[in-house]
Amino acid sequence: MGQPEPRKAEANPTKNFFVRMITRDISLEDCILDLIDNSVDGAWRSEGSRPMGLEQNTDLSKYEISITASVKKFSIEDNCGGMTLDDAVNHAFSFGRRSDDAHDAYSIGVYGIGMKRAVFKLGKSIRIRSTYNGGSFAVPISVDKWLENDTPPWDFDIEEDEPLSAKGVNITVESLTSGATAAFGNPAFIQNLRRTISRDYSLHINRGLKIFLNESQIPGWQIEMLEGADFAPMRIEYADEVEGDHVSVEIIGGMVAPPPESADPDIVDEGEKRFGWYVVCNGRIVLAADKTELSGWGTDEWPQWHRQYSGFIGIVLFTAAKATALPLTTTKRSVDPSSEVFRRAKPRMREVTRKWIDYTNVRKQSLEEAKAAEGLARPVALTSVVRLAEVRLPRLAARSAQRVANVSYSVPLPKLKDLAKAFGNINMPYREVGLMSFNYSYDDKVGDE
Repeated sequence: MGQPEPRKAEANPTKNFFVRMITRDISLEDCILDLIDNSVDGAWRSEGSRPMGLEQNTDLSKYEISITASVKKFSIEDNCGGMTLDDAVNHAFSFGRRSDDAHDAYSIGVYGIGMKRAVFKLGKSIRIRSTYNGGSFAVPISVDKWLENDTPPWDFDIEEDEPLSAKGVNITVESLTSGATAAFGNPAFIQNLRRTISRDYSLHINRGLKIFLNESQIPGWQIEMLEGADFAPMRIEYADEVEGDHVSVEIIGGMVAPPPESADPDIVDEGEKRFGWYVVCNGRIVLAADKTELSGWGTDEWPQWHRQYSGFIGIVLFTAAKATALPLTTTKRSVDPSSEVFRRAKPRMREVTRKWIDYTNVRKQSLEEAKAAEGLARPVALTSVVRLAEVRLPRLAARSAQRVANVSYSVPLPKLKDLAKAFGNINMPYREVGLMSFNYSYDDKVGDE
């Protein structure tokens, strides 16, 4: 009696499941940034795929990226060289990179799903067009029709197309998802997207790259450190390695603004949002103004971030030919804390952070001396910061002082506002209201005794 024919359990995925899985944990904003990444990579590829560190003087002024986001349609178009037909056939529309796929040098594309994930998140009627040195083509995708059949292969049709006005890529998405429609109709979303693009692509924009959102050009965030009068930011550079792949690491840190007059956490200060640690991978800011354990705050004898430390910015730039060597997460909007190259950078980050913490502690006891020195420091462009092994800060003489007691209590906010108004300033910081009320009571009950 022969052996029964071996049977296999079917393990093929469905398109619906696959699309849901790759789009569920990424925000709409991150999807748009993924598409911008592709255009930025195209511009750098056209310029020779070189490192994107601070020392490079590459001029990107001939490249433009134009984004339109409305309740009816999303589009992104660039003149950054275009996608070749070979790339479209063999790589660009695959779900994930094959082991033998070539990686663009100095890009931040790692997994090979960014463009597909983005367009599926945006809508159901998609047309991707490209004009390159060898011609023009288009890839039309009707998502509903494509989802009808799970049988492999999961290919997309490629058709001939009229050339674009310049060598580049145009992606148009219509029949938007409800999430995209709601977001693009919300002015707050559009404004926040502008701010994010300005910040995260500042190193490219400040080299001349033009990015437009709804026909309005986005300026690059200007990062400046304060220098002079015993202040100087640190700037070091060293080489690291990840599984044989070279990684260049540069760390800059120091004062960008004097610490605040009051450390009360209730004070509203928009500038507060820009302070903290930044991580840059191949020119793209992937972690911004971090004040959490990820960049070291509240760990290894570092204190938790406190408003007292405002005025500090630290920046770590990782540059590698292979994006797999960078400490990126899949969304490219955070850092992988298990990355060895990032973990080796953290002790150096800790050094500059510790010096700033110590300075702000002593500053409270020598405030006038500190403010006089801070007033003499002048802004210096990030690219002009000279190399210095450690941050330079004034040596303030800690004044001997009476022992002090911290008084903490809670009162109804309307009553506190009424008291602040009686003191002459309804917007007076809570701390100042408490001090004035204490002094008032002390003078009344104790006086000069």
